[in-house]
Amino acid sequence: MTLVPEQMHTRPLLLIFALTLGACGEPRGDMPMSEISGQTMGTSFSIKLDSPGGESGEDFIERHVIDVLSRVNQRMSTWLPESELSVFNANPATDWIATSTEFCDVISAALAVSERTGGAFDITVGPLVNLWGFGPVDTDHAELPSYESIALAAERVGYRQLQTDCEKPAIRKKRADVYVDLSAYAKGYAVDQLADFLDTQGVDNYLVEVGGELRMRGKNASGENWAIAVEKPADFERSVQAIVRLTDMAMATSGDYRNFYVLDGRRYSHTIDSRTGRPVTHNAAAVTVISDTAAMADALATALLVMGPDQGFRFAEQERIAAYFLLRKESGIDGKATTVFTDLSER
Repeated sequence: MTLVPEQMHTRPLLLIFALTLGACGEPRGDMPMSEISGQTMGTSFSIKLDSPGGESGEDFIERHVIDVLSRVNQRMSTWLPESELSVFNANPATDWIATSTEFCDVISAALAVSERTGGAFDITVGPLVNLWGFGPVDTDHAELPSYESIALAAERVGYRQLQTDCEKPAIRKKRADVYVDLSAYAKGYAVDQLADFLDTQGVDNYLVEVGGELRMRGKNASGENWAIAVEKPADFERSVQAIVRLTDMAMATSGDYRNFYVLDGRRYSHTIDSRTGRPVTHNAAAVTVISDTAAMADALATALLVMGPDQGFRFAEQERIAAYFLLRKESGIDGKATTVFTDLSER
């Protein structure tokens, strides 16, 4: 099976994830696989899994998959005006706002990644993304934002503008106009929720994908580790840079080559560094991260792409993050893997 996920709605999302998936080899007769696929969260999803039997039949699994995806979307979508996230963003209060436990836990986990990465990952960066012309409103990119407009937008940005108390559960904004966007976390979280559900059903072998975020367990139909193809960064074509075989792990890629514009001969990426208020200018085109959960892989890939090939690579090595940087060089695309990534990919 080979799947190339459809490009997500590129205008409002912070990141475009580019992975192709493969379960290589011919299916074995004693290891049949089923597939569930569809559309969700502005993108596609696909689940490859052991053909279930008994009470946990395929219809039962599919119904619960749709329920899980619907629940996550209703909590964390910026597209649905009635979602918990949209209602939270619209709430002008600066005192504690009551939330669901799940929503509070997700925000708290995302803020912990922000703290760990020194703000390179920031779920409040949306106002700057919109200002630079990568938000939901179409722009002709005729001119760059002024210093004054960047400074004004930056005042609304910063993960420390949010506080959580998930024992209540509740979240507090320090400014009424703080805007939270979970697009660099929610798809990975949805993958983890689906994987956890499959685990409760005793499914031993599966590959879950939502918008390019992955989590896998066990083996593919050939009885081998799942083969994951990392896409080579290219603006207008798809090709494979590397193939990694994994099991019992999660994987996500953050790239800048599907959503950008060129003005006066200079390229401006949708990857915005909230610490500077501007698009990144380094030569890292994409970063792939392998982790225990898809949400963490998603967030760390975003943070490392913001940090860039020097700071990001040093940070990944120090934190023992399995990361693979794809760098633009005059000779083409060059891959640079951390020690942990190399160890995992060579197992």
